[in-house]
Amino acid sequence: MALLTYSLVGLQFTWGIEMTYCTPYLLQLGLTKSKTSLVWIAGPLSGLIMGPVVGVLADKSRSKYGRRRPFMIGGAIIVSVGLLVLGWTREIVGFFIAESELRQQLTIVLAVFSIYFVDFAINAILLPQPDSGHPPDPETTERICLGMIAIGHLAGYSVSTIDLLQVFGKTLGDSQFKQCCVIAAFALLLSVGVTSWAVNERILISARDADVKSGTLNFLSKILKTTWHLPDRIQAICWIVFWAWIGWFPFLFYSTTWVGETYFRYTPGASIADSKDPLGDIGRIGSLSLLIFSMVTFIGSVFLPFVVRSPDNETKSGQRNFTPRPPPAIAPLANFINDFKPDLLTSWMLSHLVFAGAMFLTPFVRSVHMATVLVALCGVPWALACWAPFAYMGVEINRLTAPSTMLANGSSYRRLPNPSDDFTSPASSPTLLRLNHLDRDMDDDDDPDSSTGETAGIYLGILNLFCTLPQFLATFISTIVFQILEPGKHPELHKGADVEGEGKDDVVKKVTEGPNAIAVCLFIGAASAVGAAYATARMKRMYRRP
Repeated sequence: MALLTYSLVGLQFTWGIEMTYCTPYLLQLGLTKSKTSLVWIAGPLSGLIMGPVVGVLADKSRSKYGRRRPFMIGGAIIVSVGLLVLGWTREIVGFFIAESELRQQLTIVLAVFSIYFVDFAINAILLPQPDSGHPPDPETTERICLGMIAIGHLAGYSVSTIDLLQVFGKTLGDSQFKQCCVIAAFALLLSVGVTSWAVNERILISARDADVKSGTLNFLSKILKTTWHLPDRIQAICWIVFWAWIGWFPFLFYSTTWVGETYFRYTPGASIADSKDPLGDIGRIGSLSLLIFSMVTFIGSVFLPFVVRSPDNETKSGQRNFTPRPPPAIAPLANFINDFKPDLLTSWMLSHLVFAGAMFLTPFVRSVHMATVLVALCGVPWALACWAPFAYMGVEINRLTAPSTMLANGSSYRRLPNPSDDFTSPASSPTLLRLNHLDRDMDDDDDPDSSTGETAGIYLGILNLFCTLPQFLATFISTIVFQILEPGKHPELHKGADVEGEGKDDVVKKVTEGPNAIAVCLFIGAASAVGAAYATARMKRMYRRP
């Protein structure tokens, strides 16, 4: 199972480098903060478009190398090329263009294009892992995936905190950012290569050629139709995620830049003008805070399942639906601890409030140490944000397969057809997966519950939609805030930031005296997190209904 999910390490390593360095890199090239925020539409846009498309194409693929392996390897190669182009944009454009103003503009265009190139291609690696034909326990899978994600983040931020020029010289590039891009490309290729080599993926043989052409639009239409008729609890989960992600998006993409700015703007004696590599310095300082954040997240992902009651062990009334049977010697202590374990919903609600409390303080921070503490405090809320929505979505999807399961609103779920009606594996060849569609499926195309696997895919697709849409909203909010508070080019990173005859020191002083624009975006995200806490409290009341 560890090898099956090992590609997540390289994936999160790459994302860590992107989230650490790409915002200050674009600011250094001359983009304003408001325009830089628009670039980050690439993430949600690629997930909204490429995720379902590539997923359906992979599910229908009959390649002799497996359904998902070719997409993962191809995506890893494309992302690696994009990372290298991103690191050497100035050199690539300078090789063809000599005129300075045009060269600068085309460098920005190529950098932005490279980020979109990377974000769109990375969705091929985000596919469900290769189909080995031996589905593991879902709870075990979830824990291992969270562990791999945390390890990837830890590795990425650890590398970012090291002065790589001191370690490798100029062998991998003449700047911290270039060397990080090279290492990220290598790490991604290695991790995807290990997963692709280690897993023996089954090959799909489709019984109906027309099925290959059906897929994407049909799947998307089912998602849109189902979105308007969601069961109450699934709808509650989706709205919690929606409000939470308005706060998480600016945190994930701007927190390293905010910590670096806090250091250089408010630390006595610290001057970015004296730095030989301003981008690398801001990245290293910001990465240290996210490294601690990732450590807290990793510890939380390991220990939270032991101190928080899983929703699988709760009934509708909120009581445990099992009888704990610990060894007699420790039975009193174990039962005492179990009685005081918080349920996952309560923990999730409190995590929103902790995140909101930390982000409400960001506009008032004038110390890099305090900024680091606030970022680190968000580690546990992030661990719960990665666990809780999928745990509860899994519970509700399982309820859909139970016969005559009554909902709080009086409606009921019905039992779905047995998945074996749709998916059969020939006994003579366990490495082959034959997809048989019965005639009744042709008459039931509009039913989103045509199979358990399809139902899970639809509801998880809807959850992804509610993760993606708030990122557009957060981007729109950030663009307005940046345009109002810091409309010009970055005063510390960009060499041409002097405005109307003012020197760089005057520009930096003017920006320092006002509120930090990124901190204001984080503050607005805190207000949204309070909304997520309220939505979680409402969902908790749903589970308490008789």
